[in-house]
Amino acid sequence: MRDDYTHITVLLDRTGSMEAIRDDVIGGFNAFLEEQKREPGQATLTLVQFDTQDPYEVLHHFAPLQEIPALTRETYVPRAATPLLDALGRGINELEHSLAVIPEAVRPSKVVFVVITDGQENSSREFRKEQIVKMIREKQEKDGWQFVFLSADLEAIEDAMGYGFHAASSMAFDKTESGVGDAFASLSARLADYRGARASEVAFHEEDRQRQEGERRRRR
Repeated sequence: MRDDYTHITVLLDRTGSMEAIRDDVIGGFNAFLEEQKREPGQATLTLVQFDTQDPYEVLHHFAPLQEIPALTRETYVPRAATPLLDALGRGINELEHSLAVIPEAVRPSKVVFVVITDGQENSSREFRKEQIVKMIREKQEKDGWQFVFLSADLEAIEDAMGYGFHAASSMAFDKTESGVGDAFASLSARLADYRGARASEVAFHEEDRQRQEGERRRRR
């Protein structure tokens, strides 16, 4: 495996409730993307949007970071409901299959799977919670994948830890311009630490959590 190669998969909630922070998400994601492009080492990105109209729309698949264009109001259009379990299940399976066909000598040594949402699962049909728990645990323990969960819904954070996301890698963000921007900035900083071998996992710091009122309230 290549020690300087990281693959990042982002599952981005595109459901109707995200309309209130649509421009904030676009701006935050684009800032995150530009920051990651400046980091040393090879990195590829898979970007998937999910909602009930299209539970798994792939915008980019294993694309080199430098080739990925900015997100726009034309490419990010919130709508419909939240099939989170289906997006997770399909995302994990698709990533596993994509990695399997890459020769081991050039396969990424670091794999990061990020979920960004503002609500709870409410419409999945294909995958159940028990399946997702097993799949996440297996990829964490056998392959060392990093799973990261960011949500504006405090109950969704509790759900995520029930699925197997680690508490250190899960964080609530405020559904405001500053909350969304800070969440993407924190994600970028922790991912940069992991890519640069300054951290052994993608885990949010206390300073990241202190920027979010919802996160402070959750831990009282």
